[in-house]
Amino acid sequence: MSAAIDRVVVVGGGLAGGTAAFALREAGFEGAVTLVAEEPHLPYERPPLSKAYLRGEENAEAFVVRPEAAYDDEGVTLILGRRAMTIDRTERTVELDGGERLAYDRLILATGAAPRALAGGAHLPGVHVLRTLDDAEAIRSALGAADRVVVVGGGWIGAEVAASLRQLGATVTLVTNLPRPLERVLGSEIGEVYAGLHREHGVELVAGHVAGIVGEERASAVQLSDGRRLPADLVVVGVGVTPRIELARRADLAIAEGGVAVDARLQSSDPAIYAAGDIAAADHPRLGRRLRIEHWDNAKRQGRAAARNAIGFDEPYDRTPYFFSDQYDLGIEVRGLPPPGADVVIRGDPASRSFVAFWVQDGRVAAALNANVWDAGKELAALVKDAAEVDPKRLADPGMPMSAVAA
Repeated sequence: MSAAIDRVVVVGGGLAGGTAAFALREAGFEGAVTLVAEEPHLPYERPPLSKAYLRGEENAEAFVVRPEAAYDDEGVTLILGRRAMTIDRTERTVELDGGERLAYDRLILATGAAPRALAGGAHLPGVHVLRTLDDAEAIRSALGAADRVVVVGGGWIGAEVAASLRQLGATVTLVTNLPRPLERVLGSEIGEVYAGLHREHGVELVAGHVAGIVGEERASAVQLSDGRRLPADLVVVGVGVTPRIELARRADLAIAEGGVAVDARLQSSDPAIYAAGDIAAADHPRLGRRLRIEHWDNAKRQGRAAARNAIGFDEPYDRTPYFFSDQYDLGIEVRGLPPPGADVVIRGDPASRSFVAFWVQDGRVAAALNANVWDAGKELAALVKDAAEVDPKRLADPGMPMSAVAA
């Protein structure tokens, strides 16, 4: 650890930023730590927003990164409700809205992402996105007066929100631009499992492209490009996010893959600045390519890694990408990145909602999914990490131990 590093500033009040601030203390850093959060809330985790918190089963205190007292206990200066506007890389200062300047020796950017809006009608009352605590509260409040809900977007957020609102008793239509929910990330075979799951729970699935949202004083329908119109009192738009890299761009940091370009140690083109979470487009030493991942596990672990490397550790970030989702009674974990066009090998019966799936490319395991199977995680992680060469017939046989599936 370098004695010249006395001040670390973390910009971003999500999981990556909050984790980074405390990881500095856990690593033994005794200098000044300042965390700047644009939201007025304590840094928190976002997955519950589309699930337990949206359904009113959990309060916000359950998923903050650390309780308020911990910031005082650990000597972390927390600045809430303020936005970082510019970085002076020569003077090593960050200017906040209002003009206050924070000096740093190392700067960790964890500014997250912003929801994408639809081209037309996004401004109308009754149209919501989900990214923050306030967004989730607004959707839950609006649900009581809504007879018909349309969720636009068949990715993680759209599918999870549709499930949660249906569990709350709403009449829900889920619009996807592919035939099945989650098809873009998991392929048609697993997408069909989710399509059946949502239909069984009463969600109407509509495949089509959204032209816009229509209404006079408030949203009344979602207009599809083929002319169909879906009546709606409440519209939730979940069509992806855009990394918030404006601050990095203004500082003239290198950009790649839509994010801040960082090396395997999460260091940017400026040696004093690191990036973590949704904005970090990081060289992955094992996979040999640059990845930018928008998920809870990546935010948490990259926040920790960026903090440690910023104060002098030398630890390449080479974790296998990991995702999870809970919808109704189906919980899944995904390890690796399912490549388009790979062969999908399924072990077990997808109709039972308890199975394992593998994406096999060039005879090797590229990714794996466990659905309501919770004792196979370590074995799946090893197969993916090692890019194990496998025999598809053995891989598909539930009676064959994972240790014996090698080609």
